[in-house]
Formats: sequence, structure tokens, C-alpha cells
Amino acid sequence: MISYLTLAAVAVTLTVLWIRKRYAYWKERGIAYVKPSFPFGNLSAVGRKEHLSSAMRKCYKQLKGHGPIGGIFFFINPVALIIDLDLIKSVLVKDFQYFHDRLIYHNEQDDPLTGHLLALEGTKWKNLRAKLTPTFTSGKMKMMFPTILAVGDEFHKTVAREVTKSKDLEMKDILARFTTDVIGTCAFGLECNSLQDPEAEFRRVGRRVINLSFNRQIKFFLAQQFRTIARQLHVKIIDPEVTHFFSDAVKNTIEYREKNNIDRTDFISLLIKLMKGESLETEGASSMGTLSLREATAQAFVFFLAGFETSSSAMSFCLYELALRPELQEKARKDVLEAIRKHGSITYEAIQDMKYVDYCLSESLRMYPPVSNLLRSVTKPYKVPGSNVTLEQGSTVIVPLYAIHHDPDYFPNPEQFDPDRFTPEQTAKRNPYCYMPFGEGPRNCIGMRFGLMQARIGLALLLNSFQFSLSSKTSVPIKLAASSGILASEGGLWLHVEEL
Repeated sequence: MISYLTLAAVAVTLTVLWIRKRYAYWKERGIAYVKPSFPFGNLSAVGRKEHLSSAMRKCYKQLKGHGPIGGIFFFINPVALIIDLDLIKSVLVKDFQYFHDRLIYHNEQDDPLTGHLLALEGTKWKNLRAKLTPTFTSGKMKMMFPTILAVGDEFHKTVAREVTKSKDLEMKDILARFTTDVIGTCAFGLECNSLQDPEAEFRRVGRRVINLSFNRQIKFFLAQQFRTIARQLHVKIIDPEVTHFFSDAVKNTIEYREKNNIDRTDFISLLIKLMKGESLETEGASSMGTLSLREATAQAFVFFLAGFETSSSAMSFCLYELALRPELQEKARKDVLEAIRKHGSITYEAIQDMKYVDYCLSESLRMYPPVSNLLRSVTKPYKVPGSNVTLEQGSTVIVPLYAIHHDPDYFPNPEQFDPDRFTPEQTAKRNPYCYMPFGEGPRNCIGMRFGLMQARIGLALLLNSFQFSLSSKTSVPIKLAASSGILASEGGLWLHVEEL
């Protein structure tokens, strides 16, 4: 009779052979690849010693020049690293029908806040995107501008107050409090009071969503890589406290507005119209169907999540680079003052006229793209143009944005902050697919206009009234926080601030 020990040995042997077979995936197909190690593949140091953007940049450097794609591994799953810009265009735009799903775990039944636009797939995503797109038109942004500017006034007062206490300020936290209050007001119609109280509930919950422990990161990555199994096991990736908080916030706000017949120019009012089946372009139309309360809550959640952290990171990195280069900071300040002088105050039109500030923000987003990689799932077999390689259905591709943004072939001296890279003349010389901080194609960032608007307002308010230089606490160069989902600096971002 075969002993249990023998069966165990056979099982272990078969498992080892199967893992070796998985790790031979790219070699068998003649694709250059980065050697993996069990169990993390090419993610061994991610989350502990380095950020995912840095890991992908190393892989990109090693694989560039060996073909349009290279092979890497997330755990034991083979992933195609897209290197060629023409292929990136095909993946994101031209052949979008093969790559229309992001690799984001969602489980609407057990984890309702995951049923948002970023994560949904196929027809569900397409229908929801069509419903929400009118929410972010330039006309809607102009309507929301006064609401954001009102928060901006409180933001200005907060910075001025903090400067009287200490000239050295942790700007990342202050900027995150500003964007939290902006999103709280625009998405939920609520006064979050994060600027007045750093431990206000919205800010506390926001930190809980963003700051993932290493164990939670592993859980998130595993759910992402093994989505079907994770759903069968009823895996939840969002903290129950966070789910409860946002569900109550949306439900209570909607009930209060409906009871008191309140209609404001913010995101929650637009969601209420969609829940009633009204079109955001032609009032009263209902051809798109309605949003449920659960769906509306998930969209409000992702608007909060994507809006507060990405914009605050972009602004803080921009201020850091301007603090390093006083002459560029003065040039940006002059741009702000001239626009204010022309329009009389910080108006929607004045913000559009601040061209150099926009160049600075664009360069900051190049050097520090908040979302440093784009992940896509292959929805049907795809033959890579000009090669004999076929990407299998269900496999994963990754576009390494951070690596491409730092490629000297596209951006000479990529570690140098140079806003003039984004003048119309310079931009016209480049392949547009070497700079994509908001993604590209049908699944680009739907909230791009909103994010840029609040970042421009924040920078204009700061540059108009304050001067920034390096603090003794400033880390030079910046060290990226390994555990952050969004690109962020380790230990915050300290700057010396003086009121002008």
C-alpha cells in the first residue's frame, strides 16, 4: 500500500514540475524574459523594498531592444510587458476590443464598492462609462469650479495659519486634506473639514483606503491575479469599515437632498439624476437605464479614491521640483500673477491661461505618474502585429508608464525637471504614446479634467501667496514609498514655506 508520505512526495514533485513549467512559459515561446523566483515571480521586492514602478522599470530596461514585448511573471502567472509604442497604441486604442478589461478585482455581491467604473468589464463597463461620461464635460467642470474655489479659500487660510506655527510643512498631507475636502464637497456634498481637522473622518478613512499593509497588498495582488477563485471564495479587498462609511455617506446624502428638494452643481446631484434615469445631456431622457443606489455608491467611492490622492501627489511632486529650482518656481509664479491680473481673480478662464503652470504639472506627471502602470486582460487570442507571437485569452499585459516616461530615448535627461518639454512645439515632435499619465483610448481616466482642474487651482493659490524651498527634512532625491498603491514619497514631503 502506498504510504501517505509517498503520496505527499508525488504531490510535491508534481507541483514543482508544474511551477517550473509555468516559469518556462516565455522561454518556450522564444520571448526574452526576466528570470523569476518563486513564489513572487518578478515582484519579490515590491511592497517591501521597492515600488512596483521601479520593479517594472528594471524589467523594461532589461527587455528593451529584444522585441515589441518581453516576458515577466506576477507570482506564477506570465505577463507580457509591452515595450513598443506602436503596440501600446494597438493595445489601448486600435485593437481595444482584445484588451477592453482592466486587471482589477471586483466582486459586486460580496464587496459592493468594487463595482465601480475602473474595475467593471465588458458590457457592464461600456454601459456605465456611457452613463457617466457627460458628468466630466468641460461644461460640468466649469459648473463645479466655484465649489472647488470655495474650498481653495479655506486651503489658503490653512497654509497661512500653519506657516505662522512652523516654516517647515509636510505639504503632501496638507494637499491631501485640500483634495479630500474638494472631493467630499463635489462627490458627496458634505463639509469634510479635513483642512481644519487633520483627523476628520473623511481624511482618516481616505488614509485607510490608500495605506495598505504588506499583507493587504499581497491579498490585493492575489485576488487580482486569481479573480475567479477569489470570487468563489467570497474574498473582500475593501475594509468593512470603509464600505460602511461610504455606503452611509451616499445613502444619507441622497435621502436628505430628495427630502429637501436640493439640487447642487456637484457629482452627487448628477448621480441622483442617473438614478432617476435622466440623461445628463438631455434632461428627462432615460434611454440609458438607471443606476441603483449600490452602483451610485461605488462610483462616488472611486471618484473619491481616484480624485484625492492622485491630485495631491501630482501637486506635491510639482512643488518639490519647483523648490529645487527657484528660477522655474518664479517663472510659474509670474504666469499665475499675469493670469490673475488679466482676469481680475482666479477664475475658470484664468486657470486655462496659466500655460507655464500647466507645463510644470505635465512635467511632474511625467516624472511621477500617480498610476505608474496600465494593466489589461486579453479577452480573446491576439496575434502581435509583425511577429509570430499570440497572446492567449485570459493572459495579462502591462504597459510600464513610469519606465516609458523615464526612457531617455523619448525624454533626454529624464531625471531632470524641464517644463519646456511640454510646449506645443516640443509636444508635437514626440510620439503621443510615450506620455500617458491618464492612460489612453476608451479606458482612459474619465476624471482627467476634474483632476487637472483641482491641481491647477491648488498650485495657483499656493504660488500666488507662498514661496517654497527645501527643508532640512526634505529627502533629496525623493524615495518612493514601496507600499503605496499610488506613486508617493516615503515619509511625506517636507518643504520650507514662506508667505510672500
